[in-house]
Amino acid sequence: MTTAREIMHPGAECVGEFETLADAARIMKDRGVGALPICGENQKLLGILTDRDIVLKCVAEGLDPMKVKAVDLAVGRPMVVEEDEDAEQVLRVMEQHLVRRLPVINHPDHKLVGMISEADIARHMPQERVAEFVTTICAEEAPQ
Repeated sequence: MTTAREIMHPGAECVGEFETLADAARIMKDRGVGALPICGENQKLLGILTDRDIVLKCVAEGLDPMKVKAVDLAVGRPMVVEEDEDAEQVLRVMEQHLVRRLPVINHPDHKLVGMISEADIARHMPQERVAEFVTTICAEEAPQ
């Protein structure tokens, strides 16, 4: 059985809830990632911030990324999986909730230990399952 721990990208870095979107964009650039978990006090996961969020919800709205805080874009409750979760269940969660990135937490501390992205899935899962996953995610997306 392949687990979330085996397919995740370990050592995910959070953007602090009160850091600006400009700070988050710099972290994304430096790390070569398109999304960051937003973490609050005690590394509590508050949401996920994507490069697309910064562009559409800040820049395109005429807001200043030097002033808007990451927490301002943390809406809803982020989906997570535990590191010992079966990889097939991870894919089902991502497909059901139409998410392309999924934070991985450990048990029992519930601390962020990694992230799973489409690229991680492509590297670790059978081609047929990857194709099914991509088809599901792309077919079910609402027009943006």
